Amino acid sequence: MTRTTAGKRNGEPQYKEVIDEMRRQGPERLGLMTSWAWYDDPKRLVFTLARYKFVAKMLEGKKRVLEVGCGDGFGSRVVAQSVGGLVAVDFDREFIESAKSVAKARYGIQFRVHDLAKGPVLGEFDAVYSLDVLEHIARNREQRFLKNMLACLTATGICIVGMPSLESQTYASKFSRMGHINCKDQASFRRLMQDFFENVFMFSMNDEVVHTGFSKMSHYNLALCCTPKHALRKGR
Repeated sequence: MTRTTAGKRNGEPQYKEVIDEMRRQGPERLGLMTSWAWYDDPKRLVFTLARYKFVAKMLEGKKRVLEVGCGDGFGSRVVAQSVGGLVAVDFDREFIESAKSVAKARYGIQFRVHDLAKGPVLGEFDAVYSLDVLEHIARNREQRFLKNMLACLTATGICIVGMPSLESQTYASKFSRMGHINCKDQASFRRLMQDFFENVFMFSMNDEVVHTGFSKMSHYNLALCCTPKHALRKGR
């Protein structure tokens, strides 16, 4: 948009409010890892947002939701738009500080430092989700990690976990492979989540498309889990 010498805008009038607001508060800033992705491989942000949109649609209307492993909080806003309240945790203090530094009050997200390997998050939630985290947890620690993650879930709670498929690692970057120490194929991923839930529904994802196609060609897997077994054992 340009301005004439008389100070009037040459652009369409409906954008005036948007432009004025952005000039008032300044352009939105990206967090640490999101800034890196935008610099290094911009299309990666499209895939990330598609995963968060899936979570937002599945959890729409939930009153209190927990995100485990939020990083710099880039995708958290997408879910916050659809739920009553969102608490987002990460064990990396630098990521949480980055998330807080770019957060906006209008989304009401509570960002906290918390290490799930050491214990559960206090409180009770009717949904919990975790994207691109489980593949970073060593196999001998995954049961403890999931138990702590799910300890705060209500008896009717829902859980969504997403992670790159084992098959995708052939094509993963050197940077990704450094942290991806526990990728799984879809069948083993399902079996793991069935240790904790009566009902586990698996979805495949390629780029930004979520589908139920042939799992061996899935780049990313999503587990939608209902009826937690810990709640049944407690008689809740």
